[in-house]
Amino acid sequence: MEITLTHSNFLAILQLASPALPVGAYGYSEGLEMLVENGTITNIENLKNWLKFELMYGSIRLDAAVMVRVFSAVQMDDMEALKRWNLWLSAVRDTEELRAASWQMGRSLMQLLGKLEPEILPLIHAVGYPGNYAIAFAIACSHWDINIQAALLAYLHSWANNLITAGIKLIPLGQTVGQELLLSLQPLLTSTVGEILTMEDDDLGCCSWGLSLASMQHETQYTRLFRS
Repeated sequence: MEITLTHSNFLAILQLASPALPVGAYGYSEGLEMLVENGTITNIENLKNWLKFELMYGSIRLDAAVMVRVFSAVQMDDMEALKRWNLWLSAVRDTEELRAASWQMGRSLMQLLGKLEPEILPLIHAVGYPGNYAIAFAIACSHWDINIQAALLAYLHSWANNLITAGIKLIPLGQTVGQELLLSLQPLLTSTVGEILTMEDDDLGCCSWGLSLASMQHETQYTRLFRS
């Protein structure tokens, strides 16, 4: 998979995927906190397997697949498609926590984009409220002419990095071990992007019942560091 980026594109995607982006991603573990609490994930191998299966079968694939469609909708100035895919992505969230996380991060990113690039505001208004994070991310990438493969890689890498950071705090793990895990996921991140780019609308589905159960249980977990 060959990716071509200008210096401007490269810097823009680095900014979007940065842990310093003020969208509150650090506050979410996507059920990982519950999985550590109940003993499902206790070490680096457990965490690696969880992330691998989420990338191969989980709902994160739906986020990325919808990003492809939103990216195209922005290029074609299809405002109705922006709204439709945002509603669709909200509807497929399995739990209140996961939906709230996507909406909160989406709201934060859209507010930021509106201040950084006011010309994006018509696109944001077309999406409607509340907007999902993957939708906002795709709008920014399309507006800045970032290669779609690079956009997807950055989005998935940022997702994996955030959950590994949560795992480092919760299990706990060392920073070096976390970086080794992130590095080991690179081939899977690349192959996942290739698969997502070939997905038809009728293929949009996932098997994320483990995540759903963990998320539902997290809602009533007694002691929590994270919001999901």
